[in-house]
Amino acid sequence: MNILIAEDDPFHRSFLSSTVRSALPHCETLHEASDGSEAISLALEHEIGGVVMDLQMPNISGIAAASSIWSKHPDMRILFWSNYSDEAYVRGISKIVPKEAVYGYLLKTASEHRLELAVRGVFEEDQCIIDREIRGVQQRSEDIHEGLSNTEFEVLMDIALGMTDKSIAMRRSISTRSVQSRLKQLYEKLGIDPGNAQTNPFNSRTRAVAIALSRGLLNVEGMSLANAEMLAWLDQQRNAEDQTDAETRMRRC
Repeated sequence: MNILIAEDDPFHRSFLSSTVRSALPHCETLHEASDGSEAISLALEHEIGGVVMDLQMPNISGIAAASSIWSKHPDMRILFWSNYSDEAYVRGISKIVPKEAVYGYLLKTASEHRLELAVRGVFEEDQCIIDREIRGVQQRSEDIHEGLSNTEFEVLMDIALGMTDKSIAMRRSISTRSVQSRLKQLYEKLGIDPGNAQTNPFNSRTRAVAIALSRGLLNVEGMSLANAEMLAWLDQQRNAEDQTDAETRMRRC
């Protein structure tokens, strides 16, 4: 089995290398990448059996790199290894994991023994190994009373990207009244009382984004991916409009 380690810190990369070799003595080749872009290239160029992936790396994040690798190899086994247990990261990974994929999510605070068990579990035994703290974040995010629903999280991301009610309605194929309803539910979950527009000292949308950032519901990596998806949607809208205009001009001729 060939394993790829994607970690930008040389010390951590060396630690992972020795741990993987200890956990998988039959590992044939161990490839190393120092950023997400290199990880994608190596994963596509070589016959990789599994990837140990740091989440925060320069150029391309671990989540973006994993998404790209999974788009080509949906059965690739990936063990995420990170300092972060923020809900934004947990949701980001949950959003991109293919149904058939085996993956793990371990915090860097885990012991070397725990890391070895996770490496063997994911790469040899096809087990999904999720750190207990990460599992707790997953459960809270799925709790309809405590966590944000998928639709509430979507509208949070949309307003964080600066989208208007009208553009959100178009993108999500819902009415503007539905958008406002989702915003109202989001504000309630975040403890924001829109109140009277004349007396409220806050802009509710901006306040929601600020609270979400402070609670780890949003992060740069997740917003970067969401921004790319939004720009792709906008391109589709423009192309559709251009095609409609062209067809209209042809009919007039």
